[in-house]
Amino acid sequence: MPNILSHPLAQNFLAEIRDQQANRATVRHHIRALAVLLFYEATRDLPTEPVKVQTPLTETDGNYVSATVGLVPILRAGLGMVDGILEVLPDAKVYHLGIFRDEKTLEPVEYYSKLGKSTPVDIAFILDPMLATGGSASAAVGRLKSWGVKQIKFLGIFAAPEGVAKLTGEHPDVEIHLATVDRQLNDRGYIVPGFGDAGDRQFSGD
Repeated sequence: MPNILSHPLAQNFLAEIRDQQANRATVRHHIRALAVLLFYEATRDLPTEPVKVQTPLTETDGNYVSATVGLVPILRAGLGMVDGILEVLPDAKVYHLGIFRDEKTLEPVEYYSKLGKSTPVDIAFILDPMLATGGSASAAVGRLKSWGVKQIKFLGIFAAPEGVAKLTGEHPDVEIHLATVDRQLNDRGYIVPGFGDAGDRQFSGD
């Protein structure tokens, strides 16, 4: 089962970006904020290691995150989720995957991949505001697994039950963190009620 973000601020942000009258600045701001809230919840189990810290007064104990973290936005809609997370964890590495959904077959098509050539990160977070059919998310997970990533989590904002079922069915080891699960997909593969096309609502389009 996916982890659903229940914070009152998240519910407020969702309602505002669903509104077709919301401008791009509002949509971008709220997607950025929702990404941060999702990241907080998804990183509760990040491993840490003890360290000694010298304060202006004395030495004390502390903890540093001991895992390497990668952010993998699905182009282009996932880009809006990156910057807020980087403010929380500036040392995170960012990799890009370009995957689009064929309008006729609704199947994922990869057109760009920029993963590291060295040792993969310990934990990768796939970022995509929409988990619709689940095809792109599942393909992204497969790509990261072939690179050698051992722990993968998916962070999304809107999801359809069909997409959750596909991602869970094909990759049951991947944690799914969402702001909401909507009612269904329509015949064009869009989430209903959703909020339209995530790329257009953030960056361009009518």
